[in-house]
Amino acid sequence: METKLFSPWTLKGVTLKNRIVMSPMCMYSSYDRDGKLQPFHFAHYISRAQGQAGLIMVEASAVSPEGRISDQDLGIWSDEHIEGFASLNEQIKAYGTKTAIQLAHAGRKAELDGDILAPSSIPFDEQSKTPLEMSIDQIKDTVQAFQDAAVRAKKAGFDIIEIHGAHGYLINEFLSPLANHRTDEYGGSPENRYRFLREVVDAVNEVWDGPLFVRVSASDYTTKGLDIADYIGIAAWLKEQGVDLIDVSSGAVVQASIKTFPGYQVTFAEKIREGAGIQTAAVGMITSGVQAEEILQNQRADLIFIGREFLRDPYFPKTAAKELRTSIESPRQYDRAW
Repeated sequence: METKLFSPWTLKGVTLKNRIVMSPMCMYSSYDRDGKLQPFHFAHYISRAQGQAGLIMVEASAVSPEGRISDQDLGIWSDEHIEGFASLNEQIKAYGTKTAIQLAHAGRKAELDGDILAPSSIPFDEQSKTPLEMSIDQIKDTVQAFQDAAVRAKKAGFDIIEIHGAHGYLINEFLSPLANHRTDEYGGSPENRYRFLREVVDAVNEVWDGPLFVRVSASDYTTKGLDIADYIGIAAWLKEQGVDLIDVSSGAVVQASIKTFPGYQVTFAEKIREGAGIQTAAVGMITSGVQAEEILQNQRADLIFIGREFLRDPYFPKTAAKELRTSIESPRQYDRAW
């Protein structure tokens, strides 16, 4: 059977052997608290490359120490991080899998000692620390941190960069009127709230010429928040800036009730794809080959991001291929096994 899921996908000279992407998932396993990769990370990611993922996206990696969600997050704020990522990339690519990294800043959702930063001095919830409202200089420094991180990602050999603009972290906080109450050029109108992300994308584009993705939360799931119509407009702006694909998630900028079900976010990816004329990735409770194939065949998205199912099954692509009655290559070592 000829499948879309196992067809190649090419963008700016980078070709994925299939449309299956290991979604970035924080593992909170940098136990030395220096943001560096640990042996766990190598086993975690390389096993999914052996399982024949088309692309592995390394978890949210902080562009500054204060931008970590926890003090055990990975980081890419220092040149000292490059060597570990370069080694990981080399080992993943040995199995024909491409690599990506998600550049991130946690904003007010950072759970760290010391000051945390946000567009406005509004805590995430009653249990959370109240952040400092970022000064213009701090905003400029953070934009520079994203650019510096992109330079390091390039030196480490990543094929793709994703900017994390979702899940209530710093960029998402700037975008949403629920978290951004600024009265300067970074707040108020949709264009002003987009300004921080615009500057981050421009800064990354100055030093990066490979495929560039942005992850968004396509609905705040609450009144006075952003919804899919807003994000179609944001996606159109991102396309104008040269972003290649929107990785479409949802929620988490504020506490909200979200009704989840298999593929509950796919409609958001479909609407952004159609409304903004940009390629999208679907993510969220996608757990089978048949489900993924339907999304692609009906042109609802261009890539399939698999998260928790990859935690349950490192060989998900093999499982999906069997389900779809197609065959894919195994690592050459497995072909010789008795």
